[in-house]
Amino acid sequence: MSQPYPLADKPVEPDRPPAPQSVLNAVKLMYAGAAVSAFSLIVSLIIPLADVAGTKASLKKAHPSLTASQVDQAFNTGIALAFVSGVIGTALWLWMARANGQGKNWARILSTALFAVSTLSLFATLNAPSVLGVVFAALIWIIGAGAVFMLWRRESTEFFKPRRTV
Repeated sequence: MSQPYPLADKPVEPDRPPAPQSVLNAVKLMYAGAAVSAFSLIVSLIIPLADVAGTKASLKKAHPSLTASQVDQAFNTGIALAFVSGVIGTALWLWMARANGQGKNWARILSTALFAVSTLSLFATLNAPSVLGVVFAALIWIIGAGAVFMLWRRESTEFFKPRRTV
């Protein structure tokens, strides 16, 4: 009896060794980053929605030239932006955790680039009036720093090296 050969049009993926502990730790940190991002999303929606009138009054106080309609529009836009950015941030953490865990070198590079964006975001957030926003941004930055550090350790680099096809 003969064994089937791989199809000619299907590339043969070489076996990848198991991920080293540094990559596993980075993936765990990325899942933690996703959890913190999701929690931050929930908090950033609950607080303004729990006190719609107070939030709109704060907007009006900060920008007295806005009409009532413009305050409503700014409030709705802020809620929509918080929702979209929170969902995207959480999804990126999950995507990078999965791809890095699979040894995709492009994901390690993209994770590093996203960390650079997170660094810029942290600096922008430092001027925000919300202490809670600064705390979440700093916590997300610390998690990202740990994950990127783990991804670029020597044993991680060996794991991300391309494998030769057989």
